Amino acid sequence: MTERIVLRGLKRVDGTYMDLVVEDGIIAGITEAGASRGGDIIDYTNTETYVSSGWIDLHVHAFEEFDPYGDAIDKIGVEQGVATVVDAGSMGADRIGDLRGQAERAATNVLALLNISKIGLMRTDELSDLAWIDPAAVREAVAEHQDFIVGLKARMSRSVVRGSGIEPLKQARALSDDTGLPVMVHIGSAPPGIEEIVPYLQRHDVITHYLNGKANNLFRDSGEPLRVLTDAIARGVHLDVGHGTASFSFKVAESAKRHHIPLHTISSDIYRGNRLNGPVYSLARVMSKFLYLGYSLAEVVASVTTHAADWLKKPELGRIQAGDRANLTLFEVRKEPIELTDSEGDVRIGHQHLVAKGVFANGKYVACEVRPEARH
Repeated sequence: MTERIVLRGLKRVDGTYMDLVVEDGIIAGITEAGASRGGDIIDYTNTETYVSSGWIDLHVHAFEEFDPYGDAIDKIGVEQGVATVVDAGSMGADRIGDLRGQAERAATNVLALLNISKIGLMRTDELSDLAWIDPAAVREAVAEHQDFIVGLKARMSRSVVRGSGIEPLKQARALSDDTGLPVMVHIGSAPPGIEEIVPYLQRHDVITHYLNGKANNLFRDSGEPLRVLTDAIARGVHLDVGHGTASFSFKVAESAKRHHIPLHTISSDIYRGNRLNGPVYSLARVMSKFLYLGYSLAEVVASVTTHAADWLKKPELGRIQAGDRANLTLFEVRKEPIELTDSEGDVRIGHQHLVAKGVFANGKYVACEVRPEARH
């Protein structure tokens, strides 16, 4: 028997309203508000409930067993209104199959970046021993999980590489060229220095944590972007927020906006500790910080929908189109004060914030808040 759900009176980010019809997990119809009939009608009229394609978090750590950088997939996915998460290098070649097994049991859509270190985040200095970079194992993992692995990950900061210097990034570049997959590079404390790292990155590669407030960042003390950043943008390198516990500064973000650095993807770098104790809490909270910074709702939502889907080369995840499997996020913009804290302990008071109400992930609905009663 066909399950037909009519989501009535949803608001688009552009301010217009529509009905959505979902049949057996597929978007079956998109009509003007109030025009759809039949099935279970869930009426959002007069609730100011927005709909977008399902939010995508391009940087999470979703292998529950790992500590500190791990969490349960659905805790940081559908339960927070996020339809798709990309695990950003928790696993290397040794255990990528374990993550995939967990992903197949989750309600959240999951994709992965493969850590170039075969041990992944089993320990947090995973690139300190070059013997842990096994090119043959990387190639084998990519071949076996080609519909799951969407890129490679190299964490290029002092505590991770220790005495290995820039060599892990050289190997990541070679592996990227060999596999055809982009590489996401984590930037943090030097060495290696930022001006040594960024020139290795090419079109479609990713700098994550680009708004961090550490000494080894991408902006001068005056707030002007370094030449390596503007050159990287010009050649098509992708910028990803990756907020995390220690990697987002309001002051740096204000400099980026002032100097018209593009907002590509907002991501959380969420894991158990910063979900429960902050400063991340959720992707919605991170998105709300960009509303505070003066970006429009359309810009903020695009950074977790169309921009992320385009980088993944999965446009179906970033659109609302009849015939597609439903990946949708329902949310509110609440006009009330909220305390927003960055990774430096800088506290700002916003006057609006996003609250996820529900999500369709791969056609299945999960409520984040109590929704209106369905009626026939």
